Amino acid sequence: MTTPAVVSRAVAAARRLGFPLTRAEAGPDRPSSCLPGTGRFLAMLAAGCHGGTIAECGTGAGIGAAWISSAMPADCRLVTAELDASLAAAAADLLAPDPRICVLAGNAADLLPQRAPFDVLFADCGIRDVATFGCLTALLKPGGRIVMDDLVPARAPGGGDSASSHIKRDLFARTEGLTWTEVVLPDLQSSLLVGTRASGPM
Repeated sequence: MTTPAVVSRAVAAARRLGFPLTRAEAGPDRPSSCLPGTGRFLAMLAAGCHGGTIAECGTGAGIGAAWISSAMPADCRLVTAELDASLAAAAADLLAPDPRICVLAGNAADLLPQRAPFDVLFADCGIRDVATFGCLTALLKPGGRIVMDDLVPARAPGGGDSASSHIKRDLFARTEGLTWTEVVLPDLQSSLLVGTRASGPM
């Protein structure tokens, strides 16, 4: 799969903004951009979202949103929320040519519920507690999917699992009504979690 033009523009914008493209660039205290492997996975999910709505928590420089929008059908909508007002403004400018996308500045937990339910939700905003994660999964339609990235596979070459990865797996494991699995990306050093909401209340 070639890199869509909108993704290339988002990557260039991230570099101009000084927004880290990888976890190594970000270090322990800063967020980083959506990796290409994660982006392609999100694009695959978005491609099947006919007539639906996709949400993203944590727009960053807009790379994840760019991957999603590059593949989603014409009748699909994307709403993405970013806490950092300057990043939200930059992403809104980048994605403005696509009327299917709405970039919101503020806390995703406050802004997204009024636009639910969602077919796909990319949780890329540092959630680490079960209660908040449960509130997010409740925003999914039955059969909707939630994705969380930036994990280290347990058997990654040259390194072991990380405490952050264990916390994220625990969130998925402890959430009732969620069927989930871990997907190792092609670089074999990164993975993501994807869960599907069961029918009925959570």
